[in-house]
Amino acid sequence: MTRPSTVFGVRPVIGEGVSAQPPRECAGRGGITVHRVDGASTVTSAWATSPLKLLVPKSRGPSVWACLSSFGGGMVAGDQTHLEMHLGTGARCFVGTQSSTKIYRNPLALPCGHRLNARLDAGSLLVLAPDPVQPFAGSRFVQRQCFDVAPGAELILLDWVTSGRSARGERWQFDCYESRNEVWVNGERTFADALRLDPRDGPLDGSHRLGRFNCIAMILILGESLKRFAEAHLADIGSFTVRRRGTLQQSISPVVGGCILRLAGESVEEATLEVRSRLRFLSDVLGEYPWARKF
Repeated sequence: MTRPSTVFGVRPVIGEGVSAQPPRECAGRGGITVHRVDGASTVTSAWATSPLKLLVPKSRGPSVWACLSSFGGGMVAGDQTHLEMHLGTGARCFVGTQSSTKIYRNPLALPCGHRLNARLDAGSLLVLAPDPVQPFAGSRFVQRQCFDVAPGAELILLDWVTSGRSARGERWQFDCYESRNEVWVNGERTFADALRLDPRDGPLDGSHRLGRFNCIAMILILGESLKRFAEAHLADIGSFTVRRRGTLQQSISPVVGGCILRLAGESVEEATLEVRSRLRFLSDVLGEYPWARKF
């Protein structure tokens, strides 16, 4: 478990909606609301303030498509972003990013991080699948993501991080990285996953820590209609034989309502291909493959 952070608190229950207009003095804040209107998912409000940037390339259809970005290609020391999401009954939404989220060096150890609160009403579906976080040497980053899920709602979550600028020899040289994800149903926490990478606990590139791997990822699949995809992954990965010195390692476990898949790759490219392969079923869920035209 991660140690408590002074950067962000986590509240399990989201308010009654997302404001269509930003309140005053809310740097780095944003909100998006999606409802089912005349048989189609529709963005009914969306806003963001610098350094957070929110793009909505597809605001209406079988599923809504949104993209998180920033004014500067990443997060610098002191940047703190906070996104509120609300998916109404039966609404569907895919949220990604333009590219990896770069976390720049932070010599003064200023707070830097991202917080997401999402409320999913019955029958809704949220696919949160950003590109990986890429922390540079000397950076620090804290992420908290909380999902208030109504019975019958569904969630697909991808959370991953790379070793940094490995081509420049910067492998796991950041000062601290934290990420915590929580799922709440009817006021009860049903899922919690926390990751803390801190070199004060020992060299991150040590053989008993991250060693030769340059990317680690977690995929969470929850939902009744997604059960067949979760079961297929459980059967497939469960039959794997762990290969000594394999360049890509995977594990999977059942959780209430779905499964959680973890992988580690020596190559970010190989890990990316595997992640997208594991999520190829999104074309059936969303009506289109999210990365069909990316890059």
